[in-house]
Amino acid sequence: MNPRERLRSLISERAFKMTEKPSFRLSSGKLSRYYFNLKKVNYSPEGQYLVGRLIYEKIKELNLKPKGIGGLTLGADPIATAVARYSYDMKDFIEAFVIRKEPKGHGTQSQIEGNIQKGDEVIIIDDVVTTGGSTIKAIEAAEREGLKILAVIAVLDRCEENGKENIMKKGYPFYSIFTIDEFLGER
Repeated sequence: MNPRERLRSLISERAFKMTEKPSFRLSSGKLSRYYFNLKKVNYSPEGQYLVGRLIYEKIKELNLKPKGIGGLTLGADPIATAVARYSYDMKDFIEAFVIRKEPKGHGTQSQIEGNIQKGDEVIIIDDVVTTGGSTIKAIEAAEREGLKILAVIAVLDRCEENGKENIMKKGYPFYSIFTIDEFLGER
C-alpha cells in the first residue's frame, strides 16, 4: 500500500467517526455528522512517519523551499515535528515551530517557539480545516512576527464552512493531503 493510501486507511480506522444525525459539536459550534480526531493518527509512530513524509513530499511537489513549518498548538505540533524529522532524513532541513494560542506571559513573551526569525519563509500547517479559524490565528501570529508565509497545508480539508476560502482570503495558497470526500464513500 502506498503511503497516502496507508495514511487514509489509518485516519479512517482511528480518527473518523460518522453518525446518521448531526451529533458532533465542532469548534465553530455547528453540529455535524462527521468528526475527525487526527491526533489519534498524528501522535502515533506510523502516523507521524506518514504525515511527515506526505507533507514533505507535497512541499517538494509545490517547489517550495521553506525555512520552517508550524501552526497553532496542539493540532499542528506533531505534524511540524514529523516534517522536520523527515526533512532531516532527506538532508533537506525544515525547522519545526509552534504557535502558542496566546503569547507567554514571562521570559521573551513570545507566541512562536522554534528556530525561526523575522523574514524567514514558512509554511503554516493544520490537521483539520473546517472554518479555517485556527489556521487563520496561526497566520496572523506568523504575520505579526514578520514571517513570510509561502502556503498553508492541512492534512484534511472538511470542505465545509468555507475554511479553504477563508484562508485563501488572507492571501495564501491552500493545499490539503485529503478532503472529506475521500472518507464519506466508505461508510
